[in-house]
Amino acid sequence: MNQTLGEWLVTYGTQAFEIIGTLAFALSGLIEAARKKLDLVGMAIVTSLAAFGGGTLRDILLDRRPFFWVQNEIWIWAILIMCALALVFMRARHIELTERTMQLPDAFGLGIFAAGGTQIAITAGVSPIIAVVMGVITPVFGGVLRDVVVNEIPRAFNDHQPYAVIAFAGGWLVVGLNLLGWSSFWSVATGALVITALRLMAVAFGWRLPTWRV
Repeated sequence: MNQTLGEWLVTYGTQAFEIIGTLAFALSGLIEAARKKLDLVGMAIVTSLAAFGGGTLRDILLDRRPFFWVQNEIWIWAILIMCALALVFMRARHIELTERTMQLPDAFGLGIFAAGGTQIAITAGVSPIIAVVMGVITPVFGGVLRDVVVNEIPRAFNDHQPYAVIAFAGGWLVVGLNLLGWSSFWSVATGALVITALRLMAVAFGWRLPTWRV
């Protein structure tokens, strides 16, 4: 049977966005592991935590099985290959350049994972606030685990950039679109687009969150 345009977008568009987001988060873990001069095992663990940590915690809290990386084992091979290639080819001069160029895919990852995580939680039947929290956990918690493992204060807590806050606001947008009767695909697509745009604007204009003043 021929797929309609909507079905094609749901099947392949969502997968493409997930690939971009997962690779972006994996790359952030890989860079941090390279900066800390970890061996192949350490690089693989830190990279995996960054890529899979938030989605795994979300699935545990929502009691969803199997985990997405267990169901798609190609991600394990992708992580191992990335780490092996980094050990061979990545040098210190590459790290800063890679961090700059990954801002765009990281923004896409934030948008897709925050909106998608919120929609998954809504489909699971939880309350709106819990759905939004799940949407924040999905893109943010992997970075928290990454930083904790390499003995750093999580960047999401102390860099004062609106990252989790944007995911939180975008999650409410997804909730609102569902209440208006929008389909899950268009709710996620619209939420992801808005979150991504806000994140790119935050980076471009240097938006900062207020700091604690004693």
